[in-house]
Amino acid sequence: MIHKYLNYYLEHIKQDLPAGLVVFLVALPLCLGIAMASGAPMFAGLIAGIVGGIFVSWASGSQLSVSGPAAGLTVIVLNAIEQLGSYTAFLVSVVLAGIIQIILGYVRAGIVGAFFPSAVIKGMLSAIGLILIIKQLPHAVGYDKSWEGDESYMNETAGDSFMDLFDAMNAMSLGGSLIALGALLILILWETAFFKRFRLVQLIPGALVAVSWGVFYNTIALRWFPEYSVSGKHLVSLTETANMLEFVDLFILPDFSQLINPQVYVVAFTLAIIASLETLLSLEAVDKLDPLKRTAPTNRELKAQGMGNIISGLLGGLPVTAVIVRSSANINSGGRTRISSFVHGFLLLMSILFFTQILNLIPLACLAAILLQIGYKLAKPELFINLYKQGWNQFLPFMMTIIAILMTDLLQGVVIGIGVGLFFVIKTNYHESISLIHEEGHYTLTMHKDVSFLNKALLRNILSSIDENSTVTIDASKAKFIDADIQETLSDFLKTAPDDKIVVELFGIPGGVVLAKE
Repeated sequence: MIHKYLNYYLEHIKQDLPAGLVVFLVALPLCLGIAMASGAPMFAGLIAGIVGGIFVSWASGSQLSVSGPAAGLTVIVLNAIEQLGSYTAFLVSVVLAGIIQIILGYVRAGIVGAFFPSAVIKGMLSAIGLILIIKQLPHAVGYDKSWEGDESYMNETAGDSFMDLFDAMNAMSLGGSLIALGALLILILWETAFFKRFRLVQLIPGALVAVSWGVFYNTIALRWFPEYSVSGKHLVSLTETANMLEFVDLFILPDFSQLINPQVYVVAFTLAIIASLETLLSLEAVDKLDPLKRTAPTNRELKAQGMGNIISGLLGGLPVTAVIVRSSANINSGGRTRISSFVHGFLLLMSILFFTQILNLIPLACLAAILLQIGYKLAKPELFINLYKQGWNQFLPFMMTIIAILMTDLLQGVVIGIGVGLFFVIKTNYHESISLIHEEGHYTLTMHKDVSFLNKALLRNILSSIDENSTVTIDASKAKFIDADIQETLSDFLKTAPDDKIVVELFGIPGGVVLAKE
């Protein structure tokens, strides 16, 4: 058995190693930015990313999902730290949230993930793609006003994000723009059929070349053309440690004396529910994107995320969830197994141990270019066209999810999208459950599926349209359940039918259904 699994992972190692590198490059600025936006130490975001990559990737049942700190939790984390009074008290809530998630996994709460409509999941992915584009364009031109919200809007930054686009055009950095354009050109060319013919292109990920271009260009520009370079906040910024003791000092331990504080449990429950919902949404989206069409076990995922939050909280890290942007980057970069997620976590660990000086040379503009490409792949125009061709029952929930996410945040937008999707489900069920065929004085009323109280008004309209002096066959052979309201409506019709000289024949009435004629 071990040999079988080893061969499986070795078979895909050529795709997983480059994909892990790309995910690492995408995750690095996000981990730092989310920590900053959450009011937590910068190192806390990296801890969450490392835990998600090294531990959760193996505990999870998903081969492609990537876990780490999520921008969707930043407002909750920021408010929780202020409410509890310290970051160490908040860490206790993170640990407790992990325990709650494990319990949710054992009580099989993961089944909730199966009820997310496909159109809503596609809308969520497209909205995230558009958010990435909107959020990263200012970074791409060297206008780095803020890090936060790169994966999910927060209420206080949703409107500002569009304004940042206009502000960015008036404060462009020529150096940052040149770096981003060069990186984008490399990424585009790297995926053309012409470039893919070369074996070197197949072995080296385009994102690595794009980052190398940014470092090379900026190093040259700083020396000879400083006006065309970028520096300071436009570069990756990591805390450098001289030895292992300094590294260990970066970890923060939870203050378990706060267990007597009731607010700690309120925050823990909130974190557990929101993190679990975001995880299930991401997992459903990853299953849609998986080129091998695998389905991850949701309950196992909740247990894995719970374990991750316990470890992250104990080490001083932010809450961990499955995150769709890094997962999408993983899939789009050719990842096939959990090795790619593990590699990304391992590289995060190695980077803060040994390579902080090199990583601090990377311009944010070339990282923004990588995210712009991912955003385009998630929100391709072809997807909008295909959903439109499938009809309004697919296109409207898709578009409403996108608009709602852009105007509010990830979770609120998905809830609105599900609401619109449910409307179409009810509408479809309303029209397809019952039909009436009329042929020369004979009517056939057919119940095509289980009939609920939602079909009561439709049934009344159908029965009222039946002419006098006719024959009606009521065929319920395809219905295993008939609601009490429907039974009552049919019974009333049977009682009044003789007055209109209507002969009624009943066929296939399910057991337990009583239709009274008198």
